[in-house]
Amino acid sequence: MQLVVARIGRAHGIKGEVTVEVRTDEPELRLGPGAVLHTDPASAGPLTIETGRVHSGRLLLRFEGVADRTGAEALRNILLIADVDPEELPDGDDEYYDHQLVDLDVVLADGTEIGVISEISHLPSQDLFIVERPDGSELMIPFVSEIVTEIDLENQRAVIAPPPGLIDDAEAVVASAREAEAEAASGEDARDDTGAAAGSAGTAPDADRGAS
Repeated sequence: MQLVVARIGRAHGIKGEVTVEVRTDEPELRLGPGAVLHTDPASAGPLTIETGRVHSGRLLLRFEGVADRTGAEALRNILLIADVDPEELPDGDDEYYDHQLVDLDVVLADGTEIGVISEISHLPSQDLFIVERPDGSELMIPFVSEIVTEIDLENQRAVIAPPPGLIDDAEAVVASAREAEAEAASGEDARDDTGAAAGSAGTAPDADRGAS
């Protein structure tokens, strides 16, 4: 099968290098020197990676046959596509390829259906599940263990424990109201305690004076 592994950005320098927006968790494997990649649009490829290096946190690639800035600029916004064996699995036990996660049913622990994963968005800070709901709307679910509690590939589902407001805005309103009520109650308790303490302190001098 074919997977998008990167998008070419702007040219870097004058020797044909380009910046790359990486869309794979394994850039060393998919975007290493010698890799031959298909492209979208197809007419731009295939492209063979000649060199790669990291500069200021960005991956820079140079392709065979592209030796100057003009050639590099012509590649801007082209998608790079790799051939991937659908049976291939990542090395880590808790790691997944995008194609394993797309189309999984998203459910709550009690089995309530939330939607279907339509896309994985790779951000610098974390990955997001883009979930299509039955009504056609979309949700963004952070792919973190606190929220995504189980990936069940056998049953083709992802189990989530969403915080209030992640799925339903009404839940956020209820949660906020509860928090406000709790804060108000805490404030009243604090005022009652303060009042009692002030009364006790106020009576002490009178007792002293009476005793003198």
